Amino acid sequence: MNRTEFIIVTAIILFVAFLAGWFAHWVLHRFNRVSQSDMNELEKIATALHEAEETRDQAITYLHQREAELTGKISQAEAELNAAMDGLRASRHEAEELRAYIEAHTKA
Repeated sequence: MNRTEFIIVTAIILFVAFLAGWFAHWVLHRFNRVSQSDMNELEKIATALHEAEETRDQAITYLHQREAELTGKISQAEAELNAAMDGLRASRHEAEELRAYIEAHTKA
């Protein structure tokens, strides 16, 4: 094979490789084409997802507010319970003192 034949064979091989690559690109582009209806559906899905995320954020905000409110009510209820228990303890102590005083004066 002389130099001219080698150049011609190389050119033919490169041209065939170019055609094969172009054909592969055309086939892939043909199968991967996105239609307008698919784009519209994707747009609807994106809108629905955005609305769902906003609803979720609002729900989380509401839950945090509700949790803070209930925590405050629990703290208030615990404070009232502690005050009532202290009052009951003082009343029991006073009642015991009165019983002891009455028993001491009735025996005497």
